[in-house]
Amino acid sequence: MFKKIDLKNKTALVTGAGKGLGKACAIALAEAGAKVVIISRTKSDLDKVSKIIKKTKGSSSSFVCDVTNLNEFERVLKKISRLDILVNNAGNNRPEHFTKVTQENMNYLTDLNMKAAFNVAQLCSQKMVKVKNRKKIGGSIIHMSSQLGRVGCEGRNVYNMNKFGLEGLSRGMAFELAQYNIRVNTVCPTFVETPMVKKFFKNKKFKNKMLKNIPLGRVAKESDVATAVAFLAADSSEMITGTSMMVDGGWTAQ
Repeated sequence: MFKKIDLKNKTALVTGAGKGLGKACAIALAEAGAKVVIISRTKSDLDKVSKIIKKTKGSSSSFVCDVTNLNEFERVLKKISRLDILVNNAGNNRPEHFTKVTQENMNYLTDLNMKAAFNVAQLCSQKMVKVKNRKKIGGSIIHMSSQLGRVGCEGRNVYNMNKFGLEGLSRGMAFELAQYNIRVNTVCPTFVETPMVKKFFKNKKFKNKMLKNIPLGRVAKESDVATAVAFLAADSSEMITGTSMMVDGGWTAQ
């Protein structure tokens, strides 16, 4: 029997929800029926997302928070009474040639893409496992990874390191959280039509080179990734854990 993506009576937390993929995921989860908690560093971005969710008759609450600040995130999490789904999305990239990577950029990216991702996942997991009927109702953690957690790419060495690490973390978490019926997976997009990628693609030579690596010949849309996240969040994927959903147009199939 076909299982619909139905998130009614579920509460989902999305980090980095003010723009790009986080915004798209938050809206998709709300449209699927979830109560969505959105987190970002910028209040004006959160307000815009909240308005969109409200127009779709969805439910949301928002908190201004820098996920690299552990104490700040802990305070936000205490304000959330229930949590069933985590979309661990906050992240960034600063392209540099390997020989020119600065300590400042390496520390910034690793603190956000790896350390914060670990801390957010750990704190949310601790909250999720305390629910008495968790094993019956289940739970889902989705890390926003990348195709660059599978393959190398010029100028993305630190990002490669971060996302390969996130892939390893996801598999370890899946093994240990299975006893609570909490599933853990990653979504691995190729380049997506987000503000960050549009900035990178101003370099036409780089854009054309990247597109040649995608057999489908196009970048992904935000909705492609958000739909994959919603599927993994729902009970429709209840036997899927410890794996990666590639949304890469065939890049890693080569």
